[in-house]
Parts: sequence; structure tokens; C-alpha cells
Amino acid sequence: MKHTPIGAGSKTPTPATIAARAAAPAAAISQQVAADETPAISVGTDAAFAAAVPRPASGRGLKNISEVRHFFRTNDVPVFFIGATPFNLLGLDRWVRNFSYVTYYDAWDGAHPKVFSPSYKPYHEFEDGEAINNWLLNNPEVRAHMARGLLPGVRPKVAMVFFNEETEAICAELGYDLILPPASLRERLDSKIVTTQLGNEAGAPSVPNVLTTADSWDELVEAAGAAGLGGDLVVQTPYGDSGKTTFFISSEADWDRNKEDIVGQELKVMRRINNLPVAVEAVITRCGTVVGPFLTELTGYAELTPYRGGWCGNEMHSAVLTPGQRAKATELVRRLGDRLGEEGYRGFFEVDVLIDTDEDEVYLGELNPRISGASAITNVTAGAYADIPLFLFHLLEYMDVDFVLDVDEINQRWEDLAGGDTWSQMIIKETSPIVEQLLETPPTGQYFLDATGALVFRRAALDWHQLKDESEAFFLRIYGPGDYRWKGADLGVLVTKGRLQRDNNGQSSLTIRARHLIDSIRSRYLGVALADAAEPKPSQGVKSR
Repeated sequence: MKHTPIGAGSKTPTPATIAARAAAPAAAISQQVAADETPAISVGTDAAFAAAVPRPASGRGLKNISEVRHFFRTNDVPVFFIGATPFNLLGLDRWVRNFSYVTYYDAWDGAHPKVFSPSYKPYHEFEDGEAINNWLLNNPEVRAHMARGLLPGVRPKVAMVFFNEETEAICAELGYDLILPPASLRERLDSKIVTTQLGNEAGAPSVPNVLTTADSWDELVEAAGAAGLGGDLVVQTPYGDSGKTTFFISSEADWDRNKEDIVGQELKVMRRINNLPVAVEAVITRCGTVVGPFLTELTGYAELTPYRGGWCGNEMHSAVLTPGQRAKATELVRRLGDRLGEEGYRGFFEVDVLIDTDEDEVYLGELNPRISGASAITNVTAGAYADIPLFLFHLLEYMDVDFVLDVDEINQRWEDLAGGDTWSQMIIKETSPIVEQLLETPPTGQYFLDATGALVFRRAALDWHQLKDESEAFFLRIYGPGDYRWKGADLGVLVTKGRLQRDNNGQSSLTIRARHLIDSIRSRYLGVALADAAEPKPSQGVKSR
């Protein structure tokens, strides 16, 4: 499943667009960090304050994980993650000196020492995450921030989730190194048809399928019959979120209902199976493909999202896969990664793996050739602390340094440590059909369940790395006071230890603790209907979705 961007924009007309054109938000209500609530610093955050040291002599590459870790702790090249929010890679500054974030939304209201957000953000209707990132790169405040303290001849490294050819042109003009595969290559690999073809070539098969076209019900039935797929089918078109471009068809009535979205397109027609979808991230390096931990997904929960089948979080725990399934899945991902490498792809990608629960077979699912929503908890695994966070393998591939690593050894160690962590995250969207201007919102930081069971704000915090057990949680606010909320708006992300789903006779449901956490966070939002919203100030602009 393609993970939805957190806080990214949408061109589709929404109540928020109507609200935006009717009024601009009142001045934001600052949430000050008290002196006794200074964000904690520990573990790798010391990398942010480590002294620079000379790089290894020319020709002397990095030979092991210890040297890689030291290289990043003393890194002297600025690395910026740019996006609507810092969610995907929050906490990486603990490991990498000179790593920081440039974001549209500032969840800490200026209190995070490694997050920069421009102070002047006039109204702009962003079409997507790419538009937000391009706006940030063009912003004079951002450009001044990124140039501050820059040594002559040093080119800042820039990473982001969403980018396009315009992004590449902007970075080239400004002298930034966009440390991502080319947009044209990523666009081609994003096709479900291309992913299937490359997987087949690499020996990483998908669910039994046929790649075809169909302009009528009879043509679909004929193609599926020739491939032995049966009459219960899953049909996918090449591009788009799986929830919007995946169709379940078992009758002519199903075909008639969906044919306008199917006719005239290349199709992947699959046998419908009972499956467990599992997400995994990996990095293609010059030494091979490093495979991260496997995570289950939270999808379609009405408490979290108004979208049926919409992604709304992830879980990482020891029982995601059996040892046999994990070994098969890891091999599939490595084969696909090596094949993508032959196409010129380097660095981070996410892939969905489908487990046939009836046959206990493992299949390749969709490819997401980018940093994904699962990255946030991938980077706090036991494997990350035994070696380095998964994203640092991507970063290493784009730094000006040679290295030789034993990828087989790293993958085996991460597989051995797979049962060492239990983390969960929930993406909390507005689910009710309202349009309100927010007056009060829960602050970003660490929360805990007190003796009465109430969720209480403990202190400001930089990220979720310091959570100890299931009684604690970290909440990352997206929309703050003065912003609008509407049906589908991203309110924030909650990260916690422990599981948030339970299994009931093959069906998943949210745990009692999960529902309590959701209700507790929602209760901290207070807004007024659009008609009652405060008179806008000329200098204020609506922050787009």
C-alpha cells in the first residue's frame, strides 16, 4: 500500500479550500516550552554537538560499522531533510552531525534546535507534497538558513520524500546535492506493471497474475481464464494509491461499476487471495541490498481515518512473520533490490510483501521507490542501535566516501534481532464532517498514562526515541492553533511502545489502549466553526493540507 504523505497538500476541492478562501487564520497561539521542560538530549543526539574531525585520508574507505558510525558522528557536510513535517526521519539528527530539518509545519513552535520553518507563509493551495517541497526550496528564508555557515565549495545534501524534475532543477541551480535517484527513474519504477516485470525477472514473483489490457468484461474473463486465475479477481492500474487504483471484480456488475477507471489502461490482473500485507524498507548500496524490519499496517480504522482501506499506521513486533516467512520475504526483497540496482536505482525504497495465509506462500507486492511512512519506526529498531539506522545506509551511498560492508552479515544480524522491538504508530486524521478553526491543540511531546489511566502531557521532547514502555507515548502535532481542520485533515502522529492491534479470528481490530489514546488526543483539540472564526490578520495565511 502506498503510504499517504503526512501533512501534504491536495488539489482536490475540500471544505478546507472553501475555508481558506473565506478567511485566513488568526495569529497562532504559541505553545512555549517551559524552562523546566527543556527537550531531553541523549543517545545519538550528541552527534549534533560533536566536534568535526578530519576525514579519512584519500583512498582510505570505511571498513566496518564502527567506522561508519564515527563518520556520521563527525560529519561536516550539512544534510537537510525537507518536507511538510520532519515525521519520516525525525531522530536521525541523533546519529548524524549537521543533519537537520526544513519543514512547512513547525510542531515545536521554534523549540526544536534542528527544525527550521520559515516565519512567513502566505496562503498557497498546494497540489501535492512535491509542491510543498519546491515552495520551501524557493523560499528566501529557507535559502538563507541553508547557506548560513556554509563553507566555500561545500554543497549541502538534500533529502525528501516527494520530488519531481522541477525539484531537481531548483537544487541544481542553488548548488544543492539532491541525494535521491532521478525523478524520471522513480516515476517509471513506481508503476505496478514495471515492478511486477522486474520482480519476475529477479525471481521475486507476485501473486499469480497476468499483465494485459481489457476493454470489456468478456476480455477480462478471457485473459484471467487463460492464466488460470479463477473468477475472483483483483485488478490494478499502473499508478496511484492502491486503495484508489485496486478493484475487486468477481462479476459483470463489479466490472460495470469500475470500468471507467480500467478501460484503456495497462492492467495487472491477479487471483484474489486471503493475505496479510507486510511493509518492509530496504536500501540498495554498492555492496548489496540491506533489508530492514517487517511491519504490519493499520488500515481503514474509522477511529483514525475517514477513508476505507486508508493507511493509518504501522506495527513492528516479533510475530509479524514466522522465521520461515521472514527468510523468504527477505530473499524476495533482496532480489528485487539487486534488480532495481541494475536499473540504476540507488538508496531507499519500501515494498509491500503479501503473505498468502491459506497457502503460507510469500509474494512481492507494490514498490514504493522512496522514503515511506514506515521509516519513522524503522529507525528505532534493535538493528538500528546494533549498527546504524536504515536510512544511514542510504545517506552513506550519497556521501563522498568509499566503503566496504558485509551486507550478508548485516542482514543476518538484523534478522536475528527481529524480535527485539515492539513499536507502533498511528496517523490521526479528522474523521468528522466539520470545518473548524483550531483554538487549542495538544502540544508535541511525551505523554504518559497516570495512576487514574488518564493520558497526561509529561514534557516537551524532540522525538520518540526515549519512550520506555507502553505507559508512554509521543505525539507529533501537525496542525496547530490558527490552522483549520476538516474531514481527512492530518492532525498528528502518535508513536508508542507495544502493540495497538489485536487479532480476532483472522480479523484485526484496535486494542482498548489504542482507542483510549486516540480519544485522549482528540479531546485536546478545540475549534470554532468557520462562521465563528476570528477575523483574519492580513499577515497570516492558511497553511495548506
